[in-house]
Amino acid sequence: MEVVVLGTGMIGTTVVRELVKYENITKVTAVDGFSESITRCLAIADNDKVVGKLTNLQREEDIVEVLKNADVAIACLPHSLSLPAIHAAIAAKCSLVDLVGSKFEEKMELDGLAKEAGIVVVPGCGVAPGITNFLAAQGIELLDETDEAVMICGGIPRHPLPPLWYQVVFRLESVMGLYTRPAKAVENGELITLPALSGLETMNFPSPVGECEVVITDAHSTAYTLKDKVKKLYEKTVRYSGHWSKMSVLAELGFFEEEAIEIDGKLVSPRKVTEKVLEPKLRGDSNEDITVLRVVTKGKKDGQNITHTWEMIDFYDHNRNITSMAKTTAIPAMLLATWILNKKVTETGIVPVENIIVGDRFNPFIEELSKNGIEINYKQESS
Repeated sequence: MEVVVLGTGMIGTTVVRELVKYENITKVTAVDGFSESITRCLAIADNDKVVGKLTNLQREEDIVEVLKNADVAIACLPHSLSLPAIHAAIAAKCSLVDLVGSKFEEKMELDGLAKEAGIVVVPGCGVAPGITNFLAAQGIELLDETDEAVMICGGIPRHPLPPLWYQVVFRLESVMGLYTRPAKAVENGELITLPALSGLETMNFPSPVGECEVVITDAHSTAYTLKDKVKKLYEKTVRYSGHWSKMSVLAELGFFEEEAIEIDGKLVSPRKVTEKVLEPKLRGDSNEDITVLRVVTKGKKDGQNITHTWEMIDFYDHNRNITSMAKTTAIPAMLLATWILNKKVTETGIVPVENIIVGDRFNPFIEELSKNGIEINYKQESS
């Protein structure tokens, strides 16, 4: 069986290296638009099953060409290339696991075409969105009535430095989106949109993390798929205390605005200037990171108040020599791709992960995550 991995950055390379461990996968095609990235990926994977393919990932027809003979594909691409990859997968009749969860409504418009092609496309299948989604769905499934579901996650440096106490582990583009993108959430069972950087609050996590702060960020597909099952639903993103507060001030002053302003006769985007200024301040002295995750659902079961809590504090993986964020993002996508290959997932269409990894599939998937180094702790409390 052949798996195609679109994008050979940190996540894509991790996916490639993990896929070759499966005996029924005979070929992994690592696709990128930059030859040096492919070369680096092949060196890290160090396996005869892996072949590199230089392709213009900006062109949908070129993506179709590399997908047409594959059994399944995993898209580890920037947000801007997510929809083209899905269109290409449908045209090539190749099932796709996509790390990007944005533009869910636009993706769902392709549901009929994906069904006609006989494939499944799973959007937003990493850690958040991804693991957080199906934990929330399972928590709701375990209750008769759900008052609230909160998905909390964030990648933070193991050794934070001032003034922002944060370092970029992926693309700055994705990070900037958190400061500017309105957040879909659910209140009173209705879909709502909140301004970026809403709901700032302090939250504590086990040592060595300690006190952090969170803001409400986009709940992606869960805001649509779970809204009829819960009164309140939010996603919240974690940073060390002080980070969101400083970003909120910059946002309020207009430093994240896209519209160009004139400076010395030249048109300049405040956001582009801000990115240039912030980028060196978002680099750390170490690649070591921590991924913090907590998903809480509260409601009633058999007339009793019940709280379900899942929590993960994951560290830089020294055995694999990869960041925690790379591991916890790549592994769920990789595992789901193998489930599609092995016919454990038989749905077709655009199917978010919370509609797949729930019920009878939940515990087996959690067990596979654990075998691959992702440990999620669970507790139930009643009152």
